Amino acid sequence: MTEVKQHEYALLNEIAQNSMVTQANLSDRLGIAVGSVNWYIKRLIQRGWVKVSHLDRTRLKYDLTPDGMAVFTQRALLYARDSLKVYGNLRQKAKALVTELQEQDLQQVYLNGDDEAMDILRLTCIEAGIQISDIPEECILEAVGQGYQVKRLKGKNHA
Repeated sequence: MTEVKQHEYALLNEIAQNSMVTQANLSDRLGIAVGSVNWYIKRLIQRGWVKVSHLDRTRLKYDLTPDGMAVFTQRALLYARDSLKVYGNLRQKAKALVTELQEQDLQQVYLNGDDEAMDILRLTCIEAGIQISDIPEECILEAVGQGYQVKRLKGKNHA
């Protein structure tokens, strides 16, 4: 598969959503100069991923070609696949951690963080019947990198 730069993919996405979009609109939406938009669109046309139609002297219409749609779709599928792998890995680690906590008869935890990794851990705890505390009392769970860590507060020992 031909490598697709992020700006090219973003342009394909915008064109797929609105074939009547102007280069000025694309520039605003993507945060790149109009000249760069023009250069990227020419490149997409040369690759056969976009075709351009003149509606009048000043108005253009952009359409994804079948090849352009295939590139766009392939990139979206790769992103979805990679996202599912990340989710699966975090979910597996969350389940292992929750099982460990259950073996220690821990009933309540405090979750420190508010991102997607912590959402996965939150749902895993709820499924297992572990209560989520609003204040850190005994056990604090955090996301670190592609995993989780447990912090025990001093003076609170559990089996």
